[in-house]
Amino acid sequence: MNQNTAPLIEILIKHNYITKEQVEEIIKVNNPEVDVVAELLKSKVLTRDLIGQAIAESYKISYYDLSNKEIPKENLTVLSSNISQKYKIIFVEEENNKVHFTTAIPEKIDFLKESLAKFFPKKTINITYSLEEDIMVFLDTVKMPLEERFTEMMEKEGMGIADIFREVVEEALKQMASDIHFEPLPEDVKVRLRIDGKLHEVANISKEIYVNLLNRIKVLAHLRIDEHFAPQDGAIRFISKDNRIIDLRISIIPVLDGEKVAIRVLSDYLKNSDLEDLGFNEDQKRMLDLACAKSYGMVLTTGPTGSGKTTTLYTLVRKLHKEAVNITTIEDPVEYRIPGVNQIQVNTQKDITFARGLRSIVRQDPNIILVGEIRDTETAEIAINAALTGHLLFSTFHANDAATAIPRLLDMGVESFLLASTLNIIIAQRLMRRLCLNCRYSEEVTVSKLNKEIQHHFTSKTVRLYKSKGCEKCNGTGFKGRIGIFEFIFITPEIQDLISHTEGVSSNQIWKVASSQNAKSFFEDGIEDVKEGTSSLEELLRVAPLDYTKQEFYGKK
Repeated sequence: MNQNTAPLIEILIKHNYITKEQVEEIIKVNNPEVDVVAELLKSKVLTRDLIGQAIAESYKISYYDLSNKEIPKENLTVLSSNISQKYKIIFVEEENNKVHFTTAIPEKIDFLKESLAKFFPKKTINITYSLEEDIMVFLDTVKMPLEERFTEMMEKEGMGIADIFREVVEEALKQMASDIHFEPLPEDVKVRLRIDGKLHEVANISKEIYVNLLNRIKVLAHLRIDEHFAPQDGAIRFISKDNRIIDLRISIIPVLDGEKVAIRVLSDYLKNSDLEDLGFNEDQKRMLDLACAKSYGMVLTTGPTGSGKTTTLYTLVRKLHKEAVNITTIEDPVEYRIPGVNQIQVNTQKDITFARGLRSIVRQDPNIILVGEIRDTETAEIAINAALTGHLLFSTFHANDAATAIPRLLDMGVESFLLASTLNIIIAQRLMRRLCLNCRYSEEVTVSKLNKEIQHHFTSKTVRLYKSKGCEKCNGTGFKGRIGIFEFIFITPEIQDLISHTEGVSSNQIWKVASSQNAKSFFEDGIEDVKEGTSSLEELLRVAPLDYTKQEFYGKK
């Protein structure tokens, strides 16, 4: 059992929110280090509200669900920002002779009441409990913009470049950004964060500050600070203010106005997902289980950069990781460390390439092999031979959709009969933004007013579609987080026969057979999320515009 959640589990059992038997069953099904609370939330045995109520009950105080309350920003002026942040406490309201606060640190309630009584001598102090995540969301939404914080930090004595770098990374973690960009312009440097797939400008800093900041990044990433005209790659292990270990992947390239830095944030909010979190439905999970149940063959994920291919493969590897299974990976770079898995970093300077490393891995008696990417013919041929000789092999491949991956591999020189006999499944994926649940709303739409190519996806005359207004919790974007949409091609005997015996087989031919076997396009998969209110129709059309070349194969007009 995860030691961080052990005290909470004791509270939940003591107050009859869960039973010891439920905890023991979760540990038995998973492993002793499993996050029991996360599993209980996933299975809907628990909710966030129930956790909050249990903690409040254990301290004999009331629970205040801050996530469903609108608290004026001016309430933060009642206490200093330092006090609010340190004790995670917010002023809620004043009513007659009573002042109401809520805190995420209930063990300090006596101290807080005593301290607050000095500021409100004639008032009754009432303090409730709120979940820390909700408290911090409120405190962060009223935090001054990043650029103003930079200015304030530079004016403070003893604050400097290290603090600015830390502030940028903390901002990225708070916004759940996947990337940080420092982009030199003629006059200054733009700072942008990629949030839910889109870049957002958060600050501009002076060239003078950036020179020192760039050197700081290079030192932390063990790069040459005297090199300004060649690309450099490195990594930083960052410890956040809440003691999370965050891996940062650094890429520096020379551009016209200086050196551009791109930082990939490999945080725990990206690496602890399961197949359901990623957006796979029950049918898709069943197909993956069938493909991964084989002791040999190839599971291939395709899609553009940043579409979540590696995250999907990591999730599958974690699911298959058991004591009796030997798993070895070769990656460029190793994005997430998985305890108990043998992970190899590509290093061209040491002649460790995908192809050379893969040859060595096969001699290491692995059950499962993960190849970060099939980039060339040599790697493709070795990967296929490994899959033929009793290894289950996972890899990523760049192709626009699932059907296109097969002709592309054949064009690389892979023998068609070998490809047909080794492929288990191809998964193509895209990422679509989730609607913010805080500001989401729905409206009734007449189906006849929709595009004709969309109408046949609905069976009734009217349909409820969802949109969002934009609020503080989603920074006005209307979206919070992303979900995958997928195309699956499960390699059936009919598709094997098509690959083996059709010279110059095309993606259209492959898709025609796959769709006759109920394969769904990106749009068909995503429209289910639209119907459920997970995303909007406009967002789906942005990510997966209707492919009219596939319309004839749907068989649903």
